[in-house]
Amino acid sequence: MSSSIPGNRELPASQYDLSTYWGRVRHAANISDPRTLLVGKEGLEHAKSLISAYKQGKVGEMNADLWKAKKIVDSTLHPDTGEPVFLPFRMSCFVLSNLVVTAGMLTPGLGTTGTLLWQITNQSLNVAINSANANKSTTLSLSKMTQSYFLAVGASCSVALGLNALVPRLKRVSPATKTILGRLVPFAAVASAGALNVFLMRGEEIRQGIDVYPVLSEADKAKLAAEGKSESSVASLGKSKKAATIAVSETAISRVLNSSPIMVIPPLILVRLQKQEWLKRNPRLTLPVNLGLILGTSLFALPLALAAFPQRQSVDASSLEEEFWGRGGEGGKVAFNRGI
Repeated sequence: MSSSIPGNRELPASQYDLSTYWGRVRHAANISDPRTLLVGKEGLEHAKSLISAYKQGKVGEMNADLWKAKKIVDSTLHPDTGEPVFLPFRMSCFVLSNLVVTAGMLTPGLGTTGTLLWQITNQSLNVAINSANANKSTTLSLSKMTQSYFLAVGASCSVALGLNALVPRLKRVSPATKTILGRLVPFAAVASAGALNVFLMRGEEIRQGIDVYPVLSEADKAKLAAEGKSESSVASLGKSKKAATIAVSETAISRVLNSSPIMVIPPLILVRLQKQEWLKRNPRLTLPVNLGLILGTSLFALPLALAAFPQRQSVDASSLEEEFWGRGGEGGKVAFNRGI
């Protein structure tokens, strides 16, 4: 993110009001915009140079070019490391990376093998995305990551296969209802395993804690600027397990909020469309129609889910471990990177 670029003058956090939900939705739509994926290395370096010029006082005020540069940098660089997130695992690529996998899981009439393969593929992608976008102040060892991966895969496959076996045995349910329930099995598997995946992949954060920082007042920021320092130079107050629990829990909830409409709306609409004569006459159109429904729902749902909680979260220092009491910044609050 732009905070990782050197300079003693901080950019505004966003051109939208992040204290409101709809402000965060618009901001999330910015950082998840797939068009930023078209920006190459030269474009990224140009964006970084524009931001650097602003932070060093060479540019007076924010303008359209600077906001565009900030959008590119925020959607590309990790806020903790300042390094580009591997392209397929960026939030701006989230919809495209998940499109084929989601379509595969929602394919009607999948057998046991197909169900297993698509659930394994989905959880593999989730592991990569969760790891790439996690808070990096606490690292996860390869052995823990491997262990978490197999637990997540096992959970999703168990739920999917278990429900696939259960739905046909329901006796007091009409065939039409069974069809709908069968189409919703992937949702149950993805929602439960997706939340579990976040906790597993970021469990080390909860066990060790994540860095928390004092919330700076405008006077604090002005003082830092006068000293030639930036907000990113402020030292961590220490690692908090309670802050990590908040960060991971909120991220898990946002994953469920994102997967819910994507895994529910397209299959229910497709069930209705498959009763239409035009689709019965052209069954080959089922796949592109399904992909279109998933893509449209995904583009709409992702910003709404990401905006559920602020990425840069602030809480009262008194709500964390005793060692942080009385050490908060403005309003007695401390801040931390929730991760995405």
